[in-house]
Amino acid sequence: MFKNINKVVRTLVVADFFYNSAFASFGPVFAIFIVGGVGNGSAKVVGFSVAFFWIVKSLVQLPIARFLDKTDGEHDDFWAMFLGYFFSSFIPVAYLLAREPWHLYLIQSIYGFIMAWAVPGWYAIFTRHVDKWRISFEWSLESVFSVGLAAAAAAALGGYIADRFGFEILFIGASIISLLASLMLLILRKHLFPKRGGYDRVLPESYHR
Repeated sequence: MFKNINKVVRTLVVADFFYNSAFASFGPVFAIFIVGGVGNGSAKVVGFSVAFFWIVKSLVQLPIARFLDKTDGEHDDFWAMFLGYFFSSFIPVAYLLAREPWHLYLIQSIYGFIMAWAVPGWYAIFTRHVDKWRISFEWSLESVFSVGLAAAAAAALGGYIADRFGFEILFIGASIISLLASLMLLILRKHLFPKRGGYDRVLPESYHR
């Protein structure tokens, strides 16, 4: 599956698999945690907590993306992505500290702001390094392997862990796995483009060999 795929794309896909697995592990049971583990938790609180994440992320991501596009080279994209993944790995543990709905809203808002940096950085690097003749396959590989399969396996396992061992173990495990996934991204540092030059486009496979 990963044969003839360049190291940048391969690293992004594998790191994303573990990162998405970590967060998908508690996604299906997050509402149960809120209702049962957060004071005054309810279906309304669940809805608002999700809304806070997406509203903050949506409001700030486009300005951040424009800022990253104006900066030469890929180092800004890398650090936006890496620091976003790194700091977001502490979000699952932060949920354990939430005692009131506003605590949860604050955590979700911070999470949204962090991911508003991580996502455009990830997109920029993946897009520039995707192999020219495997564009559909490599984007699909990310979708199927790092999103679909990761979510399916982690959701089933996460539900079992929460039921058998409790949410504390589940969230701590998710933080550890996502932290390790973020550290995997450091492999990419020596493969970054220092300046735009002629690389504002999808690169052919021959560049990576």
